[in-house]
Amino acid sequence: MSEVSVETKVSEQARPLRAASKLKVLWADIVRNRVSFYFLAPFMILFLVFTIIPVLTAFGLSFTYFNILESPKWIGLSNYRLLFIDDDIFLKALGNTLKFAVVTGPLGYAMAFLLAWLISQIPQKYRFFYTLCYYTPSIASGVAMTVVWQYLFSGDRYGLLNYWLLKLSFINEPWQWLEDVNTILPIIMIVSLWMSMGIGFLAFLAGLQNVPRDMYEAGAIDGVKYRWQELWYITVPAVKPQLLFGAVMQVVGALNVFSVSVELAGMPSPLYAGHTILTHLHDYAFIRFEMGYASAIAVVLFCMMVGLNRFIFKWLGNKE
Repeated sequence: MSEVSVETKVSEQARPLRAASKLKVLWADIVRNRVSFYFLAPFMILFLVFTIIPVLTAFGLSFTYFNILESPKWIGLSNYRLLFIDDDIFLKALGNTLKFAVVTGPLGYAMAFLLAWLISQIPQKYRFFYTLCYYTPSIASGVAMTVVWQYLFSGDRYGLLNYWLLKLSFINEPWQWLEDVNTILPIIMIVSLWMSMGIGFLAFLAGLQNVPRDMYEAGAIDGVKYRWQELWYITVPAVKPQLLFGAVMQVVGALNVFSVSVELAGMPSPLYAGHTILTHLHDYAFIRFEMGYASAIAVVLFCMMVGLNRFIFKWLGNKE
């Protein structure tokens, strides 16, 4: 028997011993720091019950046919095969969601950081007013906000945009903004960007206000003269944790677009031009009650979020 095979066999035999040793060390740490774990217990129990168990349940149901009225029936990968091969509407929703995420994700992220940086440059007594103006749309009701945008993009001549375009002779007849397949998705993007100054925007603003002033003074001594140089060489590295948090929240928000699409374009939208993955999930889960198929859609969406978040952590996270 060669030396390589002997070493491989020995390492395979030692692997369970190392795993058992790690478990003993973990248990010893838990016993030694049991008071800390007592304080963590309420959160961990809630996190287990309302996050971990539902995710695992959805993953298990994705391999079954389950219509709520009957017990789940195991069908293997049939839901996933149907999802990616036979469900043209899902592929349309997937394309719409990716287009939406590619446009609104980076653009909304950049807008939130730039606006937060500009607000941080003005005197303290005026910051609350500007913060309130930009943050209010994100906490207002989506239904109420879409009513305003529906009036703006209404397809008759009384719609605000059509009224001014007709008055200025840019168009000869009212344009059906929310029924034209070429304009539905761009309008959803515009409204979503307008409502995107949420918790990530506040995180940026808080981080920017807590950057030590002596860092800027040191930068001025080292030759930093302009605000854009301060932003790139001092501010951005100093608020890296907030940048990471804002990027994660932006990804989650971009992939979870639902209410704006439904309120503006309806469900289903004309030729599914505004259909998204979450809209497709809502259709199968709460209208058709095909929970197994809806769970497969949820698992795909979950994997997309996890993959993008891992990429963001590698890009913006600590690389030490």
